[in-house]
Amino acid sequence: MDPLYWQLPLLFAVGIIAGILNVLAGGGSLLTLPLLIFMGLPSAVANGTNRIAIFCQNLFAIRGFRSRGVLPLQLALLCTPPALLGSWLGANLAISIDDLMFKRILALVMLGVLIFTALDPMKRIRQQEVVFGFWRKLILVISFFGVGVYGGFVQAGVGFIVITALLVHGLDLVRINAIKVFVIFCYTFVALGVFIYHGQINYLLGFSLAAGNSIGGMLGPRLAVAKGHDWIKKVVTLTVAVFALKLLLFP
Repeated sequence: MDPLYWQLPLLFAVGIIAGILNVLAGGGSLLTLPLLIFMGLPSAVANGTNRIAIFCQNLFAIRGFRSRGVLPLQLALLCTPPALLGSWLGANLAISIDDLMFKRILALVMLGVLIFTALDPMKRIRQQEVVFGFWRKLILVISFFGVGVYGGFVQAGVGFIVITALLVHGLDLVRINAIKVFVIFCYTFVALGVFIYHGQINYLLGFSLAAGNSIGGMLGPRLAVAKGHDWIKKVVTLTVAVFALKLLLFP
């Protein structure tokens, strides 16, 4: 039997789950990247192919958040330019990657996010409107340059980093997720271009995965707005814990 007969439906199904996870928290690429590699793609090609799904997923997610009036567009536009530059640099570095080192670093980052979301030190601040002065904006620009570099380089787990970068400014997780999908959509356009230029894409598998991710991208905003910050916090915590343990124990 042609492997595509089972590969395409499996990618579609996993893509739905990954799309929902990516919108609500992050870590969906930790499902899809290993699956693409298992299907025989080299790591670089799997990394590039996954970007098609991320791009399509976040396009639908942006529409969902905007239609529900929870996307702070001005703040999202502030975070985007440094992420675009960082993404171009990171994607060019991603042509060769030490998988084991990446997994170890990512696991530590995720555990840090787990501790931060569990303690939730910014809970009281979220009761007030956050004022973004010069220094707060500068910190955002610098942090989202780093987000772009990491996201362009690997993508897997970048949602947790974005959540952390915005939680420290006191935003609730509904608005954070709206900003997250907007910024990732924009920088993925740049990263995807780099992978296409270097021929690191399998289009058939990529669009099959993208179909599932897009459905997940449509469902994610509905769950985020309907359930609110506290419910998303539980999803983030559980997702981070599972993936971090997997990376540490089974790299």
